[in-house]
Amino acid sequence: CRERRKRAGGDQQGDAMFRLGRAAICLRTFSAKCLNSAGNFSRRSMTTGKKKEILLQVHEEANCGIAEIQFNRPHAKNSLGKVFVDELYETLDILRYNEKVRVVIIKSHVKGVFCAGADLKERAQMTNSQAVHFVQRLRNLMDGVASLPMPTIAAIEGYALGGGLELALACDLRVAVSSAKMGLIETTRGLFPGAGGSQRLPRCIGVGRAKELIFTGRQIDGQEAYSIGLVNHVVPQNEKGDAAYQRALALAEETVPRAPIAVKMSKVAINRGTEVDIASGMAIEGICYTLVSCPNLGAPAF
Repeated sequence: CRERRKRAGGDQQGDAMFRLGRAAICLRTFSAKCLNSAGNFSRRSMTTGKKKEILLQVHEEANCGIAEIQFNRPHAKNSLGKVFVDELYETLDILRYNEKVRVVIIKSHVKGVFCAGADLKERAQMTNSQAVHFVQRLRNLMDGVASLPMPTIAAIEGYALGGGLELALACDLRVAVSSAKMGLIETTRGLFPGAGGSQRLPRCIGVGRAKELIFTGRQIDGQEAYSIGLVNHVVPQNEKGDAAYQRALALAEETVPRAPIAVKMSKVAINRGTEVDIASGMAIEGICYTLVSCPNLGAPAF
């Protein structure tokens, strides 16, 4: 009996070791597939093999220091769905700590649209609590764009509506073609611009104009957006359909040669200083000036 139990135990142990070996092989294969070319683990690859909805391109050689975030969800006009948002979060994490990137251009890989806003089809499937949580994620996402240490430029070739405009507002600079359509249209859908639009739009164009656009849900073109200060530059569309991108690229190329610490500290001083009284703003400016002059002192936590 003892011999039979011993043999049975040995067989069970052998089976367990065999299963463990197979599992190890599967794990190595799985890990290899989930590692990208840079050796970084890709959370996205664990979930699906579908085409990526956020593309990241880092320029080299002539345009070294410029990175592009490209929206690539053509079937839904780049609307802010769950996968889109997850991938954009991951892309921001990659760029945030890349000291070689000095300017980020945010653009669409899809012709005729920048971002059509929230994915209402996905939202219709959410409970109220899920919808509130998702909008909070969108709000945090826009804050993530705004808090990138390097300048960001939105190139708006087409529609930037609702959350799409909120995303553009989170950028430092905006360039649009004259035919682009922009607006916080949430009130026309029984909704509210809850991903930063009610706060960033009035800071950009003034309280009165912001209220008018939000109350009415009106869409405006690139020329009107330029006239009220919503975009920094407006250009006529070209035959290739990338005129806004070309102007944004020219701005990026003009910025890249500038001292990177000085540019980053300028962004901090302006962003933080405009949120407080003038005396506090001056104190923030003084700290930023010191960090530019004596970078070895280290950056404080603003």
